[in-house]
Amino acid sequence: MAARRGAELLRPPASSGRATLLELFFDLAFVVALARVSQRFAALGDDTGWALVTGFGRTLLLFLALWLIWSHTAWITSRYEPEQPVIQAVVVGTMFAGLVMAVTLPRAMEERAVQFTVAYLAVMVVRPLVVGVALRGHPRRLVPYRLAAWAAVTAPVWLAGALGPERLRVPLWTLALAVDYLAWTLGWPLPRVGASAVGRWRIAGTHLADRYQQMFLIALGESILVIGMVYGGVDYSAERAAAFVVAFATTALLWRIYFHRAGLLLTEAMGRAAMPGRLGATSERTHLVIVLSVLVTSVGYELVIDSPYGPPRPGWLLFVVGGPALFLVARMRLEYEIFGRVSPSRLIGLLLLLLVTPAAALWAPVPAPAARRFLGVPGLR
Repeated sequence: MAARRGAELLRPPASSGRATLLELFFDLAFVVALARVSQRFAALGDDTGWALVTGFGRTLLLFLALWLIWSHTAWITSRYEPEQPVIQAVVVGTMFAGLVMAVTLPRAMEERAVQFTVAYLAVMVVRPLVVGVALRGHPRRLVPYRLAAWAAVTAPVWLAGALGPERLRVPLWTLALAVDYLAWTLGWPLPRVGASAVGRWRIAGTHLADRYQQMFLIALGESILVIGMVYGGVDYSAERAAAFVVAFATTALLWRIYFHRAGLLLTEAMGRAAMPGRLGATSERTHLVIVLSVLVTSVGYELVIDSPYGPPRPGWLLFVVGGPALFLVARMRLEYEIFGRVSPSRLIGLLLLLLVTPAAALWAPVPAPAARRFLGVPGLR
């Protein structure tokens, strides 16, 4: 009887592959989170050398923690019925924790480390326990208990990083997050009961693909927000107007490149896959990189629109060239996952980006004469 009641929590095979309104509501917290990540990256625009590397690494660490929360939630709603009250409560609770992580993120490495950590651990430890209890006697109840057990192992490391000396925060959090990701990759193995590889999970493949596509669009939306906010907050000039146009065109191009065939067919591929969990697991890592690349690229927009005149600072290339290059690499991986091959046009595009990098380090982001001719506003500054 208990197993039958627990089975009601599972997503039926005939359920809709579309995200529910609650899931779209849940994504609003991560709109804020991605904007905060972008702001932290943008603050590195004047840094060089080791300061740029460490600053980028710190922000990347926080982004990876956020991504783990979001992607676990996407898998939960692809594996369990999102219309069930228990799952809805889990999603809303995760949304609140994600919002706390988002608002504390700008100072998460400093005085708000405890709040960030407590919100993260509330999701990683408490959420799977709630799902496990709700499943009651169903055999799948062991999976969320595995997640909670592994999260409980890394929880002291997270807390030690938050409460201990600031110089130890990054190494401790890096260790804890690495274990959290490794546990997911290995299927959270436990003594005597073994592992539960996510590639073998029964999930709604079309739903998971839909969620990945939506997160990509959210990242693009954050880029559009950056373009509009930065351009609206600076004095007008032909160079800035040209940079604004180029930034929007680049965002549209990223959308086009992603959805041309591979991104568009992801839903169909996962719907037809005999084991959608396997493709879902590899696509999760691919979309992690895709979303990160869009955020990095959006920082390049902000830097160029704000200061389009002189030669770019050394750190700018990481965002202006590195973001699009990373996107093309991730998009090639997605294409390989769907078709088992890579289009030569992607390789050519990546090669061209690498070839223009030396020139991009010397030239102004937007040459003034070209911008004025383009906009037909001679001498305007």
